[in-house]
Amino acid sequence: MPKIKFTKTEQKKQQDSLKQFLRFLPTLQLKKQQLQVEVRKSAALLEANRRKQSELVERLTGLLELLAAPGGVDQPEALVKVRLVKTSESNFAGIAIPVFEAVEFEPVDYDRFETDWYIDDAVAALKDAVSLREAHKILEKQYDLLSGELRTTSQRVNLFEKVKIPECRDNIRRIAIMLGDQETSSVARCKIAKRKTTEAASA
Repeated sequence: MPKIKFTKTEQKKQQDSLKQFLRFLPTLQLKKQQLQVEVRKSAALLEANRRKQSELVERLTGLLELLAAPGGVDQPEALVKVRLVKTSESNFAGIAIPVFEAVEFEPVDYDRFETDWYIDDAVAALKDAVSLREAHKILEKQYDLLSGELRTTSQRVNLFEKVKIPECRDNIRRIAIMLGDQETSSVARCKIAKRKTTEAASA
């Protein structure tokens, strides 16, 4: 525990600090609760994205087998080229959070009359796979940012609740006791001095 001065000035300083901590604590607690909700939402979105990717893998498996068959497409990935991953930014509790919007693809021309029926399905599935992959990257960033802020906020709440506020209250109590003892001692010294003055005057 830091060394404190047993003075009225220090007492007021500790009282002011206590008021400040008590004023800020509810705001921090509210922020912590909001972040806990957002972290849970973020985790749920990540899990939903993983499920969709797993479902898409099953959908793609059959299509990729058709693409790899004789007469299929030699390089199916050439049918899907990313032009731009569109993102935006939102602000939550003072944190800049990236938000996935969409993936823009380069137009790829192929003769729909000369290609097999499953090519359109394969292209659509591959685009979905790329979009889900890019969305997953952004969702992971969201989760990491929100989780990091939750850890920091939780540490601050614990610091206020378990360290700063009890420390201030204890310091105020100790200073009050010491000042009370000093006042009692001062009164006693005054009485003794007065008695001695009275005795000297009577002699």
